[in-house]
Amino acid sequence: MTFPRQTKALWAQSWGTGFRQLFKLPSVCQICHAWPSQPVCAACVERFAQPSLRCPTCALSLGAKKSHAACLNCSGQENPLDACVAAVSYAFPWSECIARFKFQADPSLAKALAELMRHAPWVEPALDAANLVVAMPLSPIRLRERGFNQAFELARHLSPHKVDAHALLRSGDSAHQVGASREDRLAQVRDTFWVAPEKIAKVRGQRVVLIDDVMTTGASVYEAARALRAAGAAHITGVVLARTEVRQTHFADARQ
Repeated sequence: MTFPRQTKALWAQSWGTGFRQLFKLPSVCQICHAWPSQPVCAACVERFAQPSLRCPTCALSLGAKKSHAACLNCSGQENPLDACVAAVSYAFPWSECIARFKFQADPSLAKALAELMRHAPWVEPALDAANLVVAMPLSPIRLRERGFNQAFELARHLSPHKVDAHALLRSGDSAHQVGASREDRLAQVRDTFWVAPEKIAKVRGQRVVLIDDVMTTGASVYEAARALRAAGAAHITGVVLARTEVRQTHFADARQ
């Protein structure tokens, strides 16, 4: 029996991927394409993931600011998060890695990206202090469409013994937020999150870490934090892989 060349190539690619996973052989770095390597090599982490000073409550990069005080938009403003931490800015090369992980069904990157998050300043102490770790949920339609929740994949690698996949729920068939305006994002997420009734006792009075892959205006993270706060969470830390460095005016509007 003979097979078309394309079929042979696809089979070889699939077999090779399975073989590497089975025997834990090195892979190619997703950024610099070095081989042998981890999915994200140490050299690329050192080059592209240097810690930067960020606002402690919205994770916006503070640039050359010397103190670790809140940014102008967070100072004196009500925020449903007690703290917020981001590993990197949403820019090259992390935006491409996240797109591959999120939209091209490559959950194998989850462990490497979770390790990147874990080693960001303040992340490990937040995880150690937490009683509960929850991931930003997808709507049922989006979950069926994608096949997995990228935030939960990160969360289960970060804290497998504290993560709860069913504590925080999301309603509706939310539209894709990529490219959406600030106003659209706010409208899409308003009143869409709640804590499952049977999980309220697990949330009440506890320290919670809320995990997401990308934080843009903050609309989704803040709305989810409000739901956790309404269920009685005592302290909420947002931990995100990447923070979009949007204009500061967007942050103030996102909390209105």
